[in-house]
Amino acid sequence: MSLCAYAGNSCSKADSNGISDHRHGVKPRPHVCTVCDKRFIAKKHMTAHMNRHTGQKYSCTQCEKCFSSQNALSDHKYIHTGKYKCTECGKCWQSSKHLARHRQSHSGEKPFECSSIHSGEKPYKCHICDKAFSKSRMLNIHMRVHTGNKPYRCHMCDKALSQSGGLDAHMRVHTGDKPYKCHLCDKAFSQSGSLKAHTRVHTGEKPYKCSLCNKSFSCFNSLQSHERHVHSNRRPYQCDYCGKLFKTNVELKCHVRIHTGAKPYSCRHCSERFTWHYQLKSHLLKSHNEGTWFLYSS
Repeated sequence: MSLCAYAGNSCSKADSNGISDHRHGVKPRPHVCTVCDKRFIAKKHMTAHMNRHTGQKYSCTQCEKCFSSQNALSDHKYIHTGKYKCTECGKCWQSSKHLARHRQSHSGEKPFECSSIHSGEKPYKCHICDKAFSKSRMLNIHMRVHTGNKPYRCHMCDKALSQSGGLDAHMRVHTGDKPYKCHLCDKAFSQSGSLKAHTRVHTGEKPYKCSLCNKSFSCFNSLQSHERHVHSNRRPYQCDYCGKLFKTNVELKCHVRIHTGAKPYSCRHCSERFTWHYQLKSHLLKSHNEGTWFLYSS
């Protein structure tokens, strides 16, 4: 029995990380995913979630959009039948609840008041790296960085990812879909975050400022990397083979290739594989005349 994050005492509803994702006095979540410990109020929601791990999809015959459950597909079909149609703009929705929420955009009604996100409170702390989170489920997801747990697996290449959103984005590698287009240079991206970061190339905006040296960055990941490498000596990521410590999980993954001999970079023109990305780029240039010699000149 583990400590409940809400009640402050022992609770049998905590998951394998010792974290409870329920609030006392609020609806319990008795249905638990056996792969990642996520909890659900209804069994049907858990079943739909489990399909994210297996890769099972249900496709709409009219627009080919895919869903993780038959229920979600059935709701989606109402968009095509026009059952829940907005009388003001003609947009169709999959349920009366979604339509009612949409109508508020026309009326200007804002019935929901934010009570916690902007308070800055982050009571859920990682016991390995001290990173803090505002919600227990976010801590649960973060713990996979340390445990290496990747419960979401691609059914096309068997690659495993730690988050369901990461799996959705990864699938675009296979489909080639790049739905996020820059309106300034027409460059396209598979993820919305990549488009936002790219847009700052045009605007010159650097909204992420280091609190220790005032250096600014165009994306949050660059700021985090800067803080780890320049201002911190903490090395929470340890190699299982030799015990060497690293500041970031990316550095550890690259280091492990020395021990395993893994060659994750493959040439699309031949069967050659490489341990490092720069080796692949050099190979493409020398063997297939793809690339720019300037990149390798000294």
